[in-house]
Order: sequence, then structure tokens, then C-alpha cells
Amino acid sequence: GKAYAVLSDAEQRAVYDEQGTVDEEGEALRGERDWQEYWRLLFKKITVKDIEDFEKSYKDSEEELADIKAAYMDFEGDMDRIMDSVLCVDYTDEPRIRKIIEKAIDDGEVPSYKCFVKESKQKRTARKRRVEKEAREAEKTKEELGLGDEDDLKALIQRRKEDRKKEMDDFLSQLEAKYGNKGKKGGKKATPKKGK
Repeated sequence: GKAYAVLSDAEQRAVYDEQGTVDEEGEALRGERDWQEYWRLLFKKITVKDIEDFEKSYKDSEEELADIKAAYMDFEGDMDRIMDSVLCVDYTDEPRIRKIIEKAIDDGEVPSYKCFVKESKQKRTARKRRVEKEAREAEKTKEELGLGDEDDLKALIQRRKEDRKKEMDDFLSQLEAKYGNKGKKGGKKATPKKGK
């Protein structure tokens, strides 16, 4: 944070470049920095288009090929786990992924695992049904929440944040009403006397 503060302040930067020292008491090192701006300088905002562009460049790349082979080896041919772990794939990509693995087996690049080679049609069908069901549930939830695009999602997140803040404020008000207004009274409580 100090390095960013110094390097982003023209005066502090000039002093550092000239003398190689930092004014520890200077204005630039006080706590009123815009840290969101700092993180935006380090990490650009990711958009849906960025993700789509990455997916286009990733599919059928050497990186994807290496990831598929690694997942195949790590999970010893278990297609459920392979499909869950490889980036940017869905059930429609399964035939393509299978061909890549089969070619790697034929070329001797990876061993032949029984789990992959002898996978039953039932297991494949169950995987497809599970993914289709999840997609339908996601679409239904999207409709229930009224989400259409990225701005709708931002609005939903903001609304939920405000709701949580209101719930917390209500909770604190209840605690204050219950425990905060009771005054302590002096003296001891009289103990009831037992009859003889």
C-alpha cells in the first residue's frame, strides 16, 4: 500500500526518484486512499465478453488439451469428475472431450483406465440428465429472481446487501430495547422469610 501511495503521488515519486527515500509522515501515506482504484489498477474488471473471449481462445488450444489429459490422469478416467473440472465445457462437449482422450490413449500419451473405457451407457445418460436438470433449475431461478443481464445481477446483489443491513439493524435495535434500557437499581433484593 505504501509503495502504491508513493508511486501514484507525483511529488512523493519525484522525491523517491531523486533521493531514494520516502516521507513516512507525508500526505500520500495517510489512510484516505481509494483502495478500489488501486485494485482496479492491478486487476481489470472482468466482463461477460472477457469470459466469452477466453472460452473461444481456450477451446481446442494446447492448454485445454493439457488440462484434459491432466484431469483424465488425476481422476483415473472418471468422466463425471473430468467434465466437472475442465474449464469451459458442458455436457455438449463430452463427445469432443472423449475423442481427445481416446486419441491420447491410442497415441500412448495416457494409460487406458477401465473406468473410462468401460463406462456404461447408463452412467453417461445419468450425467446428461443431471446436467440438464441443473440447467433447468438455474434458468428457473434466474426467471424467479428477474435476472436478464449483468446489471440485473448487480441490482439483486445490492438489494440483498441492503436487506441484510436492515436485518442487522433490526436485530441490534431489538437487543438494545431488550438489554440497553434497563437501569440498575441499588440495594439487595430482599429474600423472602420462611415461616415457622
